[in-house]
Amino acid sequence: MAALAPTSLSKDPLSNGALTRIFGSRVKSLEIQHTQLRLRTCFRSNSGVKLKASAEPPALTREPKSDKQESIMEMGNGCDLFNEMKNNFLSFKKHKYMENLELFQALSKGQAPKFMVIACADSRVCPSNILGFKPGEAFMVRNVANMVPTYESGPSETNAALEFAVNSLEVENILIIGHSCCGGIRALMSMQDEVDSSSFIRSWVIVGKNAKLSTKAAASNLSFDQQCTHCEKESINCSLLNLLTYPWIEEKVKKGELSLHGGYYDFVDCTFEKWTLDYKGSVMEGKNRVVVKNQSFWC
Repeated sequence: MAALAPTSLSKDPLSNGALTRIFGSRVKSLEIQHTQLRLRTCFRSNSGVKLKASAEPPALTREPKSDKQESIMEMGNGCDLFNEMKNNFLSFKKHKYMENLELFQALSKGQAPKFMVIACADSRVCPSNILGFKPGEAFMVRNVANMVPTYESGPSETNAALEFAVNSLEVENILIIGHSCCGGIRALMSMQDEVDSSSFIRSWVIVGKNAKLSTKAAASNLSFDQQCTHCEKESINCSLLNLLTYPWIEEKVKKGELSLHGGYYDFVDCTFEKWTLDYKGSVMEGKNRVVVKNQSFWC
């Protein structure tokens, strides 16, 4: 993500170029390296796989398989890519589930989390790993760039999760977590216009257009990378304001039954910033500007 160039998105959202520009130029090379590593491991531990395939007589009526097809077949036949995942699960069952059986049996009957967490889908940003949430402690939804659309934007999986968490689970806190080197924010900042597009990514990140406009106004003298960092935090605040557009959220915040928080995880320096929305102060500002309180910096 960090290596994305500040260019507009491809018209084809699924093209290799567009995905590379959004999610980082190293993605393709890393995939190749991982594939090569798996193949080498496969050949070392299953040396008979390729010999068996080559020993079969060639079919006269079939076209010869490409190198890519051969590689896929060899990986599928000789390498179980889920072995590590299986071992992790069995370790979890033995050392966490069985040792806390009473907890997990209670969770099987229902949940009562204190937090709802809205985080980015980025593979480097796992709230449970970063903040130590245990099973049953946080109801989570993850999307590209940890954005919250307005109430008027219509249904999405994010506001469906909000409705369930606030009205059914009655969580007491909503925490929106942004992070450094966010590819979704970089895509937003790289967009040259806001015309309709067939790109799902483009159509989603436009939710943060107010954060982009605010960043351009406040940080126009900064480099593009610095503007992206600014927007990563500004987008969190815009999403906090968007939460107040939901009548049932604002009502609970106003009554003091629900608190709204922002968090920013910098995985380059491993620091975390946390703040809380000051509802009364924000209302006095006309709900167009976030006023925060209880700011803290963890390092």
